[in-house]
Amino acid sequence: MLFNSLDFAWFLPVVFILYWFVCNKSLKIQNALLVVVSYVFYGWWDWRFLTLIFFSTVVDFVVAKQLLKETHSKKRKRLLAVSLVCNLGLLGVFKYYNFFVSSWIDAWQLLGVSMAPATLNVILPVGISFYTFQTLSYTIDVYKKRLKPTPQFVEFAAFVAFFPQLVAGPIERASRLLPQFQRKRNFDYTFAISGFYLIIWGLFKKMVIADNCAFFVNQIFEDPGRYSAIELFMGSVLFAFQIYGDFSGYSDIAIGVARLFGFSLMTNFTFPYFSRNIAEFWRRWHISLSTWFRDYLYIPLGGSRGNIWKQLRNVFVVFLVSGFWHGANWTFVVWGGIHALLFLPLLIFKANKTYTNQIKLSVKQLPNILVTFVLVCMAWVFFRADNISIAINIVYNIFSMDSSSLHFFYKTPKYILVSLITSLGIGVMLFYELKSMKKGNTEVTLGYYQALLIAVLIVFMGVYKNPSEFIYFQF
Repeated sequence: MLFNSLDFAWFLPVVFILYWFVCNKSLKIQNALLVVVSYVFYGWWDWRFLTLIFFSTVVDFVVAKQLLKETHSKKRKRLLAVSLVCNLGLLGVFKYYNFFVSSWIDAWQLLGVSMAPATLNVILPVGISFYTFQTLSYTIDVYKKRLKPTPQFVEFAAFVAFFPQLVAGPIERASRLLPQFQRKRNFDYTFAISGFYLIIWGLFKKMVIADNCAFFVNQIFEDPGRYSAIELFMGSVLFAFQIYGDFSGYSDIAIGVARLFGFSLMTNFTFPYFSRNIAEFWRRWHISLSTWFRDYLYIPLGGSRGNIWKQLRNVFVVFLVSGFWHGANWTFVVWGGIHALLFLPLLIFKANKTYTNQIKLSVKQLPNILVTFVLVCMAWVFFRADNISIAINIVYNIFSMDSSSLHFFYKTPKYILVSLITSLGIGVMLFYELKSMKKGNTEVTLGYYQALLIAVLIVFMGVYKNPSEFIYFQF
């Protein structure tokens, strides 16, 4: 079920009424309701894949209970291995099996050996990368004795399948989200209203900014050879805003919906395009994933301990795995590798923690912000392109100094209208973020949100019959 669909427009208020007015007398009944509606929410797409969520839930619930009882080191490691194999095994089969098979065949073809592909005709389950990592955090934390397992299956099932962030995050830690299912929730009007505002803001980002950016981005990346250097560069910039509006918009809606039910989810984005270097960008972009890799991969590998070569190795491993997490395509691996290369000089010269303070814009900082943004945009080309060859050609042509005009954006009145809506949407978003940074918070006036709601509704009236999916659904 899509957040930007009519289905969700009636689903949310129905669940809200049941949750606060019918099931409010019992915490257990509220949690059970959340499990049921979360399964309905996910099964709306394809009910068959509910078995995968249920399987992961049962495996990790049982493993965690056994970890609590078991004291023998080797047996505890075997139990953890069961969770890792089951969860990563499902992820590997459904997301990466065909990729590995195709890559293996391509490698042999380079040596002149022809092989018949043995691929599987499977559909990638929506959100499998997100809920797999979320449930893994639970068993790993229990294994590390940082968290006690819950004895209540319904609580744990609600944690794994919690519908606001089930499909595209934020990827919550069990230590943070699970306790919220274990204590009574009381309706807080102020908290709920702040959630409603976030939902409007997220819909604005998705429907007014991201979907209008996609109008140009899709055409440019489908046939990049038709366009001039300036148009290709504009395409990369528009994709940067598209993916930010799309993904951070989803996160805002997820956080807002969770607040309606008395839950607090972690912030997933904090003004990433105002970052002053790549290290700061990754502290501000997809925070739930970057911190997950930091805590469950980078630090176990040794983190910043050891000599510089081990540190460089750890950085490369994390970025490459992060890229591969995004999709079964070499373009994502290269995208991760590019960010690793951009990060390495900062690590070598110990500048990776230079900007850990709140952003305070100044003329002095502007060049760093612009350079970082351009580097991020060039890396996004590899993320968006269908293959590495196309991405390389786009980047090459961007720097070809082609002096052709920006004719693409002004073909017809429709193009002009979409250009104006896109520019206005991006301008509103940047103004809002600048204002938020200055205030040190993300609260704005009610009238501002009313204006956003009107803009969303205007766009919604034209696209509700065929709402576009969120980009990160494919991951």
